[in-house]
Formats: sequence, C-alpha cells, structure tokens
Amino acid sequence: MKTEQEIEKQKQYIEKVKEINQGKNLKYYILTMGCQLNENDSEKLCGMVEEMGYMPTDDYKEADLVMFNTCCVRENAEDKLFGKLGELKRIKEQRGTIIAIGGCMMQEKHITDKIHESYSYTDIIFGTHTLQNFPEDLYNTMQSKKKMLDIMDIDGEVYEGLPIKRTSNIKASVTIMYGCNNFCTYCIVPYVRGRERSRHPKDILQEVEQLAKEGYKEITLLGQNVNSYLVSEDWKGKGLEYKGINSFATLLREINKIDGIERIRFVSPHPKDFTDDVIEAIADCEKVCKLIHLPLQSGSSKVLKTMNRKYTKEQYLALVEKMKAKIPNLTLSTDIIVGFAGETEEDFEDTLDVVRKVCFEQVYMFIYSRRVGTPGDKMQNQVPEDIKHKRFDRLKELVESQIAENNQKYVGTVQKVLVEGPSKNNPDLLTGRTDSNKVVIFEGTPDLKDKIIDLKIISEHMWYLKGEIMNDYASLDTAIEIMAYKIADCVNKVEKDKKYEKELEKLRNEREEMYSGNVEMINKIVEVYGKELREIYQDKQKS
Repeated sequence: MKTEQEIEKQKQYIEKVKEINQGKNLKYYILTMGCQLNENDSEKLCGMVEEMGYMPTDDYKEADLVMFNTCCVRENAEDKLFGKLGELKRIKEQRGTIIAIGGCMMQEKHITDKIHESYSYTDIIFGTHTLQNFPEDLYNTMQSKKKMLDIMDIDGEVYEGLPIKRTSNIKASVTIMYGCNNFCTYCIVPYVRGRERSRHPKDILQEVEQLAKEGYKEITLLGQNVNSYLVSEDWKGKGLEYKGINSFATLLREINKIDGIERIRFVSPHPKDFTDDVIEAIADCEKVCKLIHLPLQSGSSKVLKTMNRKYTKEQYLALVEKMKAKIPNLTLSTDIIVGFAGETEEDFEDTLDVVRKVCFEQVYMFIYSRRVGTPGDKMQNQVPEDIKHKRFDRLKELVESQIAENNQKYVGTVQKVLVEGPSKNNPDLLTGRTDSNKVVIFEGTPDLKDKIIDLKIISEHMWYLKGEIMNDYASLDTAIEIMAYKIADCVNKVEKDKKYEKELEKLRNEREEMYSGNVEMINKIVEVYGKELREIYQDKQKS
C-alpha cells in the first residue's frame, strides 16, 4: 500500500510540473549508459517527463532538461559522464538548462563528491532506489532553484504503475527483479542496486499481456540475476503465488501462453542458478528463443573462485553439455573478463579452451576494470595493462574466427527475422534480427518495419548476415551466392583428389545454364545445393 501511495503522490507532481510547463514547448535529452536494466529505467524516466510536458530531442544543446542515467561497471563511463558535464556548463549558463544525473554511478559517494566539487551547477542527483521520485525532485528544483540530492543507501521498494515511453513498437523489456545477492568480487552492482527484490508475478503478467494487446511481438525479461527470480522472496508458500508461479521456470511457462507474444528472451542468468526446471522450460516453450546468454567470465576454476562465481570450469562445461542435450537448436552467448587479478597465462589458456569447446554464437569481451568499493580493487597481483590488452587481442582473434565459421551455417537457410528498421550504415537497406539474435541486412520497403518475415540468407559477413525476401522463386543473385560456395568446395576437393574433376565440370555447366536465366536450374541450386551446404557446414562444426 505504501508504494501505491507513493506512485499516486508522484502522479500529482507530474500534473504540477505539467501545469508549469504548459505552452512552453520544452525539450528533453537523455543519455543512457550501461545495461538493459538502465535502458528500461530510462524508458520510465522518459515516460514521466513526457507526461510533464517535455518533448524528446537528440541534441542536448537545445534541451531544457538534460538527464544522464549512469553506469558504474566500467571506468570509461565515468570519463564519458564528466566530459558531457563539462560541455554543459556553458549551455546551462545560456539556456538555464536543468541537469539531472541518476543511475548506478550516483550510489558511489566518491562520484557524487566529485560532482559537488567540480560540477556544482548540476541540479538533481538521484540514485537507483529513488527513480520514482523524479517528478517531485524536478518540481522542487524548479520552484526553489536549489540542488536536489535524492539518494538512499538502503534497498528500495518495487514500484508499479510508473509511466513508460517504449523505444520500440515491437520489442519491449520487462524487468522482473532488481538487485543481486551474488557479490562477485569484480562487480559493484550489489552495492549500487541492492539485494534481490522480485516483482509479483501478477504485475509481470499484466504488463506482458498489455504489451501483447499493443502489438509487441518480442519481450526480454530483465534482472541482474534473472534466473534467481523469487528465490529470496519470503512470501512464497504463504498463499501469495499467482497462477502457480513460484520460480523463474514457472514464470517462463506462463508467459509462453500469452497470445500475441512470439519471442521471449531473458538476461542475464547465472550459471549456478541454471536449474533443471529452467532448462526444461526453455526446451518446452516454443516462444523462448534458443540463444541463451550464459556468462562465463573466466575459464579458469582458480580465477572463478577468486571472482566468487560459485562454479568451476568443469561445472560450466557440464552445464553447457546438459543444455545442448535437452534444448534443440541451442546456441550460446557469453561474457568474458580478461585480466582479472591473479590471472596467469595458464588461467587465460583455460578461458581459450572453454571458448574453443563451447563455440559461442556471440562473446562480449571486457578488459578487467578495477572498481572502487569492490574486493577485486584491493586484491594483489593485478595484471599489467599491456598483458591484459595482449590477451584480449588473442581472445578476440579466436572469437572472430569462430563467428566467421559459425555464420557459414546460416547461408542458404530461411530465417524468421524481426525487422527493426533502416540500417544505420546504409539507410537504403533494412535491418533485423533472427531468433539467434543475428543481425540481417536486406533490401525491403519501409512498411516491413516491426514485422516478422522470412528471409533467405544469401551470404555471411563477420558481424551480420545478408538476406533476401522470399519470393516465388529465388533470385539469380541468391543462386550465384550459393553456387560460388558449391564450386569453391569442389575446387578444394579436386586439389586433393582428381576424381572430383567431372563433378566440377558439371557444376560449371550448371552455372552457365543458371547465367542464361534457366529458372529451373536457379531453383535447383538454391534448394538442393543450399541444403547440401548446410549439411556440410554442420558436419564441419561437429568435427
């Protein structure tokens, strides 16, 4: 009841600010740093300020309200924030711009002290537990012209009913829990986000059901340790469950039933909490995407222990094998930290070994950055920066070679792609993502945005795939791409065994027929040879 009253109070402040801003055509700018949870928080901030009469702008120089939603995971985020604040001083003097800074970084005292000392012209500082108070904080600073400091060092409540401005019309993030209880020694998150607090299943389902009614097709469930959902809640078993939901696995199964939702993703799980019932739910639920993000951080059992990750190299690999055995078409992505305190060359080789064995679809690689307030910052045997960077480059080389090989398996296949809109690099092309989160670039019309369509993959590149809209028959360009792979494979065979020369001659004759516009031959190359190519690449991957 307390949280409902607080939200009602903030709605009153929204109306007060809206009245002050009426007829002024004010604009806001927001810069979001960090993870998807931060992005979801920013959607709530945008929802609140737009109800208060502000319109968005991409140019902070013309904004009347500038908001920074900060991250403290890596040091470069601090540098980015202070650089932006420095740029804003002159703009504030000219326009009277209100500057608000929130998010994880504001939970660190040494950061807020620096802002007070060096950037005293900021107006509002708020933390991760007080985001819901922003309308009140904004109203008070507008009225008093005094700096507002709104930070709590205790875990905040779970507030429902905040306005939200979604950044997409078809994909949406839904936070299911806040905080973390793991205390990995490199990570500041438990100190700035607090302990684990789960949203009630009823509130989550109502949000997803509403998103489905509004036409959203894909949702991503968010949490610092998403698969520990409900684990720490003391009301379990007291008759407060909803639709039998008492775990992350049962939540997945219930969301899978919601009509209109076609894709379900989640981040980030913890390997230690990846229980059998979660694996079974993923396997059973057809809407749950089969690309699973499974953070490794290090392949060395020694380093994992130092990190307080609560699993070993062997346990991680065993979990991967169990998941691959039970979940059809599973692909994995991961996080890896290079150069954590005490990491030796042998430890790093263990990491490379895991990467080779698992063959991840995507790898997010980070050079270890010491964070004030974490145990890792005080550890001895910090790895020199030059060694960190050399190891990072070696890992990057391995990962990129695997990605290049993995991408080949998509050529000739038909993929369901969620169209996101024009490509950032080429606005004449469209871009979208497959179930396995692969970026696909293709030619198409603007009306395809926010739709899920079938695309034939005609070529692969390091960071994206090239696709083609399915027609009654495949285009000549598609056939050429597939024939090129087929001939190249056969040339390799001829170099080893002359008996394949006749096959090569046959392929070259077929290519000539294809060039002449023979539709039957085009279809044969795409359908028959495309299937054969997929089998070749799958065999290569297995070996």
